[in-house]
Amino acid sequence: MTHKNTSRAVLIALVVVAGVTGNRLSNAELAAQAANAQGRSVPTFEVDRTWPKVPPQWKLGDPSSIAIDAQDNVWVLHRPRTLVKPEDAAKAAPPVIVFTTAGNFVKAWGGAGNGYEWPEREHGIHIDYKGFVWLGGNNCPTNGLPGLKRVADDQLLKFTQDGKFVMQIGHSNQSKGNSDTRNLHRAADVWVHQPTNELFVADGYGNHRVAVFDADSGAFKRMWGAFGNKPVDDDHCEVVTPTTFSDPGPQQLSIVHAIRVAKDGTVYVADREYRRVQMFTKDGKFVKQLVRNSAPFARDLALSPDANQQFLYVGGGDGVFIVDRKTLEIVGNIQPAGMIGAGHQIATDSKGNLYIAQTGAGMQKLTFKGMSSASSR
Repeated sequence: MTHKNTSRAVLIALVVVAGVTGNRLSNAELAAQAANAQGRSVPTFEVDRTWPKVPPQWKLGDPSSIAIDAQDNVWVLHRPRTLVKPEDAAKAAPPVIVFTTAGNFVKAWGGAGNGYEWPEREHGIHIDYKGFVWLGGNNCPTNGLPGLKRVADDQLLKFTQDGKFVMQIGHSNQSKGNSDTRNLHRAADVWVHQPTNELFVADGYGNHRVAVFDADSGAFKRMWGAFGNKPVDDDHCEVVTPTTFSDPGPQQLSIVHAIRVAKDGTVYVADREYRRVQMFTKDGKFVKQLVRNSAPFARDLALSPDANQQFLYVGGGDGVFIVDRKTLEIVGNIQPAGMIGAGHQIATDSKGNLYIAQTGAGMQKLTFKGMSSASSR
């Protein structure tokens, strides 16, 4: 990493570190943490301009989310109905399309079928440790988007990797709000935690909570909101972004846009419009948060694939921030030449490569190039 980028990361750390714990830190403490970040080795990346190779007979709509399976295949969920030109719509690929890490096409499937309600506006995809594919949507009845039914995506779907339907949690247009234990409400993202076989849901655009279900039966288990509070209803189609920001911020979540659960059970939630990442125990006890209110932040989340998962990647501004997973200190910034942005959703494979789904801009692979050395920074 260049000295310029390192200095930028240090300056960012100085600005936001007071929001990491919710307490104000002294100038001496700020300086000490900035010094630690400056001397730390962090992952480096470059854009793979050849990835992926979309079959010529197909076109992709807006890529919404990306997931990685155990073989490091890259699963892309896109929105075929955003292809508005008739000649493009006629060539729309199925909404789930899979590539190898080298960018070669593997397979594609998805869409309306018998026995389940496919989401109107595809949003999130996740491959769990058993290989099942989870996906959901965020359509709102009054969003006015062309070609979409006037229903809310209040369901999550579970499939095999060949597209065979397994289970549905919730039903389209049936949400009763944040107290509802049967339905979601425009859920944005999910993650299955292997040790407990629990499905953690970033729920999401209509609700403002984390909801947890049994990944086999779909039975509801628990929920929580910001700071572990009881979630409160505030349902509207519009994305409401505040004009001013505070620390620690509101006592309720805004758009719960992404969720990741580390191997040790720590839960990370991207509270997008309030520009903060909140950290919880798997039972919903609030631990700490990272606030960066000077620019858009907490757009998406991913965990580094090393054994200790030492880094949390957080989309913000024009790039992806590298955050110490345990302390929630910003220690670096990913923004190689040619990067398409912070992403709508992001994912990492076992080799450390980072994948970006950026609605409106496409998708991209950032190849992991190793760790920076202290002497070169």
